[in-house]
Amino acid sequence: MSASTPTRTTNVQQTALGPELHVRVGPVARALVRRSLVAITRVPSALVPILLMPVFFMIAFTGSYSAITNIPGFPTDNIFNWFVPYACVQGAAFAGIGTGFSTARDIETGFYDRLLLAPSSRASLILGPVGTSIVRSSFPFLTVLPLGLLLGADFPGVLGLLILAFTSATVSIMSGLWALGVVFRMQTQRSLGLVQVGIFATLFLSIGQVPLAVMRGWLHGAARVNPTTNLLRMARQGFLGGVTWELTWPGLVAAILVVSGLGLFAVSGFRKMEK
Repeated sequence: MSASTPTRTTNVQQTALGPELHVRVGPVARALVRRSLVAITRVPSALVPILLMPVFFMIAFTGSYSAITNIPGFPTDNIFNWFVPYACVQGAAFAGIGTGFSTARDIETGFYDRLLLAPSSRASLILGPVGTSIVRSSFPFLTVLPLGLLLGADFPGVLGLLILAFTSATVSIMSGLWALGVVFRMQTQRSLGLVQVGIFATLFLSIGQVPLAVMRGWLHGAARVNPTTNLLRMARQGFLGGVTWELTWPGLVAAILVVSGLGLFAVSGFRKMEK
């Protein structure tokens, strides 16, 4: 890439601006989140997949898998208690796809070049989109949960709601970091196909549809080691009995490990893009 291309800053520029960068992490990240929210108000159709897909899956799965409540030992006789938390987590994952799409579009249109040349922190260029994922995850949460309760899901209690909200936010961070890592490397909206495949595979190769006890073969092994399994166990507390530390701590460990790993994936992708 020629020196005249305004898409990358030099190490000298970064060093010279270094003392000022860290001061501006918060304001720049918040500005990027606000920009994303403004974009949603201008193009409301961008919310359609985030809102409709989780609702569609919740209704489809509760109808298709309603008989699994007859399995001996199944944790609930109300199928909505099983799928409502899963649909909320799905919606949070889709929020990360939207963040990846927005970032890829900014890269293709040249807006991201301006961000790279601006006297702002490199960390804010990752924290801003991740914050956007969290905000976007609130939309399906506030749509799926009330609808699920209206259709017959049991109220999980305040603590159960907080845990589900925390899990949804965590999954949105994971999906957002995964999307950023892929987009930074490929720098095109076409990369979102790979992002979607990764997210769908992770969700479906877990205990999203059926419990681990009824799985057989390779699917059982995949779901058993999938971190999403522990996250869903944590998210379903309150809907499937009380909230316990025994089901909470594995989800917290999975969240810390996956967010850390995907954070490194996103940061390394960003550094490759700058070169």
